[in-house]
Formats: sequence, structure tokens, C-alpha cells
Amino acid sequence: MSLRRALHTSARRASHIGSLPILVPAGVRLGLPALSISPELPSGSPTAQRLLTVTGPLGEQILPLSPPIILDSSPDALRVSVHDSTEKRQRSLWGLTRSLINNAVKGVSEGYTLELRLVGVGYRGAVEPIPEVFIELQKQMPRIVRTSKPGAPPYHPPPLPTDRINLKLGYAHPVLIDIPAGITVTTPSPTTIVLKGLDKQKLGLFAAKIRRWRKPEPYRGKGIFVGDETIRLKEIKKK
Repeated sequence: MSLRRALHTSARRASHIGSLPILVPAGVRLGLPALSISPELPSGSPTAQRLLTVTGPLGEQILPLSPPIILDSSPDALRVSVHDSTEKRQRSLWGLTRSLINNAVKGVSEGYTLELRLVGVGYRGAVEPIPEVFIELQKQMPRIVRTSKPGAPPYHPPPLPTDRINLKLGYAHPVLIDIPAGITVTTPSPTTIVLKGLDKQKLGLFAAKIRRWRKPEPYRGKGIFVGDETIRLKEIKKK
């Protein structure tokens, strides 16, 4: 019989982020659905489709809630819990839902800002309006109508973009990226791009889309850096 020795003796600790209350600042209103329903309801059931509406000075966000989620509302705070915290799936939904609601509350009240830095010789960016001829072509193209998932808010096609980012990144052609609705882009300097919006996830996805054109490389340190992103430079070996 072989003896096995544990690599560590400390007990596993949960983050308990789901149990933290969500502070609702003045000016933010919550449109609460049914606070609790049976966790056994299938997600496609009409009774299980609960939507939480978060409205503030900067806009509105709608979040779907899974059946295991329980809400407890007070005048200045909102608490999130689940029916059975010992079940792994419900425990994971607990922390995720609390984080999404907290992000929405902060987004509609304060908003989010994300800065991108262009590092490289000749790298620069600017915001410019999309020429009218391209806007007219976009209007003539058929738009894809997506079907909403069970429990998700109804899908509405976003308005067509009117501005775009013009990037010079060392290619033989400029990189043109349309700015989606709900995101504001400014360029305080030719090498700095500032994104602002109320949806944290949408802002991060758009930043990743821009960064994809010139990911930071570790030999000369050139590329598009998001926020406080840094890389460790590698030494170039000489033959």
C-alpha cells in the first residue's frame, strides 16, 4: 500500500463574493422581477424568464436571472443568494450574477473608461466620421436578426455606426474599425485611445478587437497595450 502525501494542508476557501451586498447609489433605479422562483424550472419556461432592469443617469442595462438566483432588495442595497449554496452550479451562478449586477450598477451611474496605448514608430490613431457613401451601403445591406436565447432580453439590432477609428500600425494600408453604439472613443494624443461606455463586457470586447491588430511583441516592445498591460522583453540572440 503506497502512502500519498498532500501537497498542502490548508483548507480550500471560497471567495464569498456573492454574499456581498450591492450598494445602489442615488439616481439608480432597479426594475425587479419575481425575487424568487423554483430552481427546478427549465430555462425555456416563460415563468423562468426573469429580467432585471438597471437604470441610471448614463443609460439602462437589462440582465437575465437564472432560476436558482434569489434577490433581496432594500432601499439602498441589493443582496443576491441561491436556493442551495452546496450545489456547484448554483454556487458558481451566485458569484457571477452578483458581479454582473454590480458592474451594471456602476456602469449606469459612473461608466467605465479603458485606455489603449499605441507603442511603435509611426503608430497613431484618430477618430473620423464614416463617409456617407459607406453609410448608405450599410443601410442597403440586409441585417442579421438573431434569435434571443431562453431567459435573455429581446434582441434589437443596434443602430448603424457613424464614426470609426483610423489606425496606422505599420501596415501598407490603414486599419479602419467602426465604433459600435454605446461606446465613445476619443484620442487625447495620436498614440492614446480612450474608450468610454456603460457596458464593461462590451468595452472589453471592443478593446480586444483593436488590440488584435497589433498584439504586444516581446522583443521590441511594440504593439497595442490595454490599460496597465506590460510585457517582459526578451533578449535578441545574435548569431
